[in-house]
Amino acid sequence: MGRVDDKVVLVTGAARGQGRRHAVRLAEEGADVILFDICRDIDHNGYPLATEGDLADAVREVEKAGHRVTSAVVDVRDRAALEKALSAAIAEMGRLDVVVANAGICPLGADQPIGAFANAFDVDFVGVVNTVHAALPYLRAGASIITVGSVAGLLAEKAPAGSMGPQGAGGAGYNLAKQFIDRYTMALATQLAPLSIRANVIHPTNVNTDMLHNEPMYKMFRPDLEHPTKDDAMLSFPLMQGMPIPYVEPEDVSHAVCYLASDESRYVTGVQLKVDAGAALKF
Repeated sequence: MGRVDDKVVLVTGAARGQGRRHAVRLAEEGADVILFDICRDIDHNGYPLATEGDLADAVREVEKAGHRVTSAVVDVRDRAALEKALSAAIAEMGRLDVVVANAGICPLGADQPIGAFANAFDVDFVGVVNTVHAALPYLRAGASIITVGSVAGLLAEKAPAGSMGPQGAGGAGYNLAKQFIDRYTMALATQLAPLSIRANVIHPTNVNTDMLHNEPMYKMFRPDLEHPTKDDAMLSFPLMQGMPIPYVEPEDVSHAVCYLASDESRYVTGVQLKVDAGAALKF
C-alpha cells in the first residue's frame, strides 16, 4: 500500500472498464484521482458506453479508498472542454502528477461508413493527444504520462489484409490510432526526458471489459457465424495469446499502470509495456 501516496492522477474513460479499475487501484495505493468520461454513446460504436450513473459509481468506489476524488463529464475529442474541466479539477486538487490517457472505443463491423473510422481515430488518438497536451502545463519533474495502446493494433500493422476478421472502417481507425499512440509516446518521451517527466505506453491484449464482450467483437473472432455468442467467441479468444487464456483482467493492466505511476519507475521512460500474455511473441 502507499505506492502512489500523495500523487494526483487524471484518468480518462474512468467511468467503467479498465479506466475505473485503474482509478480505484491508484486510490487504493494512495492517490487522489480526477475522473473524466464522456458518459454517452458515440455513433457507429456497436456497444453502449458508460453513463453518468457509471461515473457516479466510480466516484463512490474511489471514495471507499479514503482519498479525494473529483469527476467531470468530458469528451476527450473536445480540447477546449478538456482544458476547462482539467483546470477546474486541478484548482480543487492542487496539482497534477500522473496522466492516464485511457479513454477509447472500438467500433467494428464490415459495413460501417467512413464516420466509424473518424470516430475511432478521433477518440483513440486525438483524444490521447488532447488529454496529454491539456495536462502538460501542469506537469513538473517526476510526473508520469501513461498512454494506453493495444497489442491488437500493433499486430494489425503487419497482418495480411482480412486475416483479423471483419473489422471494417472503425477497426481500421482503431488500429491506426493505437499504432500512432505508440509512436507518439516514444517521441513524447524523448522530448520530456530533459524535464525529468516520463512517458510510457501500455499495450494490452484482449481485456475482460465491455469493449471485448459485444456481438461485433465476437463476430471478428467468429466470422463463420452470423450471430456469435460469448460462448462461441470463447473458443477463439485464446488463439490471440501465447499463454492459454482468453483474455487478461482489467486489474492485470492496472498493475502496470500503478507501477508506471509510482516512483518505483522513476527512471523508466520510453517503454512499450505489453500486458499481452505473449500475444506479440506468438504473432
